[in-house]
Amino acid sequence: MRKLSLLFAGALMGASAMSLVYGTPGSAANAAGSETYKQLAIFGDIFERVRAQYVTPPDDKSLVENAINGMLASLDPHSSYMNAEQAQDMRVQTKGEFGGLGIEVTMENDLVKVITPIDDTPAAKAGVLAGDYIAKIDGEEVRGLTLNDAVDKMRGLVNTPIKLTILRQGADKPIELTVVRDIIKVKAVKFRVENDIGYMKITSFTEKTYDDLENAIDTIKKQVPDDKLKGYVLDLRLNPGGLLDQAVSVSDAFLNRGEIVSTRGRDPKDVTRFDAKPKQVDDINGKPMIVLVNGGSASASEIVAGALQDLRRVTVVGTQSFGKGSVQTIIPLGENGALRLTTALYYTPSGKSIQGKGITPDIKVDQPLPPELQGRDLTRGESDLKGHIKGADESTTGSGSAAYVPPDPKDDLQLIYAEQLLRGQKTDPSFPPNPQKAVLNQ
Repeated sequence: MRKLSLLFAGALMGASAMSLVYGTPGSAANAAGSETYKQLAIFGDIFERVRAQYVTPPDDKSLVENAINGMLASLDPHSSYMNAEQAQDMRVQTKGEFGGLGIEVTMENDLVKVITPIDDTPAAKAGVLAGDYIAKIDGEEVRGLTLNDAVDKMRGLVNTPIKLTILRQGADKPIELTVVRDIIKVKAVKFRVENDIGYMKITSFTEKTYDDLENAIDTIKKQVPDDKLKGYVLDLRLNPGGLLDQAVSVSDAFLNRGEIVSTRGRDPKDVTRFDAKPKQVDDINGKPMIVLVNGGSASASEIVAGALQDLRRVTVVGTQSFGKGSVQTIIPLGENGALRLTTALYYTPSGKSIQGKGITPDIKVDQPLPPELQGRDLTRGESDLKGHIKGADESTTGSGSAAYVPPDPKDDLQLIYAEQLLRGQKTDPSFPPNPQKAVLNQ
């Protein structure tokens, strides 16, 4: 599976599976016992000996950061320390607006390959084309750099220029382009009309997701008369998650009642429930909907799929989802960055934990791999992560499945199956679901 990166002033929409809620600095902590302070004294002694006696002078800041991350990594795969730069990157990503060029890129043949320039962005206006290879960034060779390194080189302030040296098929010499960085508003929801079906793909849950979803629904309604619209496909495949509140808002758009999700912390009394707003009809007027999931559907996307499935609002099609059912609180540490700490697990309306299990589709539809990917393991799942928190409903089967979606919809068997269900060309006992048989936590 190609490793893709969205470049917006060098910001990467990472494929980490996480839901975010924001904490505040200065959170209270329990006082440590005397034995704990003895252990901390040992740490201090080792730290000083390393500084004084290691064969080469170590960087103090790096030592401390690695020690902190070592402590957090021993807890679970999703708790970590972010330095000031990483914390800022995280805030930028979740905001859904980036200062940059507006191109989607990957690494190929040791060069940065442009997958596509986003319409009406600096890159598109400057003449960057899909298929272009970026060979130099401000005169520096791209060869030898990782994708992340190359992206870092393209970071910069809004209204600052960057010079790209591009290799283009058919051109007899390299092309020099100067692009002026600008604010790029990333669409968290991509949508289109498939004749009589509205297709909506949520790529991540940023601050813009719910607004983008409402715009997609409104546009589809205008393009297809209500009496002609068979229903909707909500594609959550390869969606790594994002903001918890956005997952709740997206779920609420398709519901008119019921609990969406609950989170439970260490204290048995620490339970938070999120409910749909009572209303006569949901935002798609009760039209049938299919939700697509696979091994790349994690965290916030599993909240949405689990809520809509348990309340019998949708039929879920695809393969087992990733199985990340934990909530990370982002605790700001001022100029020192932020702490990302797992503070709760979330549960679907039926009271089931997704952690280490994932969402099991109502209708399993496998997506074959193309010849060039056959033999490679594209399976993704929380249960495979070292040190993951074992979920209450986790079994030996584990979670996850192949995280692959064909680039051409004509090869997308899961999407084709969903559309055939909506059009009545295929039938299944799971479709349409019966809301009267919603599975609720008692």
